[in-house]
Amino acid sequence: MDFSITTDEFLRFRKLIYDESGISLSDQKQSLLASRLSKRLRELGLETFSDYFATVTEDPNREEFTRMLDLISTNKTDFFREPKHFDFLRERILPELAGGKRIRIWSSACSSGEEPYTIAMTLYEGVSDPAQWDFQVLASDLSTRVLAKAAAGVYGEDRFRDVPPDVLRRHFLRGRGERAGVYKVKPHLAEMIRFRRLNLMDEQFPIKTPLDLVFCRNVMIYFDRPTQEKLVNKFHRYLKPGGYLFIGHSESLQWVEHPFKALAPTIYQKET
Repeated sequence: MDFSITTDEFLRFRKLIYDESGISLSDQKQSLLASRLSKRLRELGLETFSDYFATVTEDPNREEFTRMLDLISTNKTDFFREPKHFDFLRERILPELAGGKRIRIWSSACSSGEEPYTIAMTLYEGVSDPAQWDFQVLASDLSTRVLAKAAAGVYGEDRFRDVPPDVLRRHFLRGRGERAGVYKVKPHLAEMIRFRRLNLMDEQFPIKTPLDLVFCRNVMIYFDRPTQEKLVNKFHRYLKPGGYLFIGHSESLQWVEHPFKALAPTIYQKET
């Protein structure tokens, strides 16, 4: 049974979530919020959403706020999701950078890690001698829970349905015995990626080197247009001239003011 949330309580949660994460909840999401958070109230032995609001806002470690965001957002991702982006990375971006053999990529909403590991596999498979390249992938998320899963690099075999078997063998260790049906990322791939908690609503990001490519896929659907616009323009600042931005297939920058050049649906470039 779900707890009942008053309109006043919903508005307080909505403002907190928007201010801290950029996630915009419409009035129609009141019942959804109540449904997704009710289990957490039961787990904590709380009686009202006001009690839970106090728990969230008074937690000095912000752990409960992060848990709340996990409950209301969908961390759905797959290996090689939206494959045309990885084709573009392999077929266009890597040849452009072959002279310097150096690439910097940011997976800005990495969730449980499938996206950055797919990026790393694409980089490794896309060049003739990976040892000659300087690959670095920054993988970030607001949720410490999904970041911990991503950094562990352990997945059930059902997660690899879109990964060619030979690619899977090259980059993941297959579990045996009690670990049968589980795969763990190999060190050569893990070493390419740095996981870090970052909030996309921050005014500045701890990124010192201009980026060649930013992945920000299927997260801006949670943001209103002003937040989308602000974020996209921040990405522009961190990309090098000629750098690229990939967004999700369900997203568009059509109604957002930005300085990018549209190359294809969901693929944008910072002009030189």
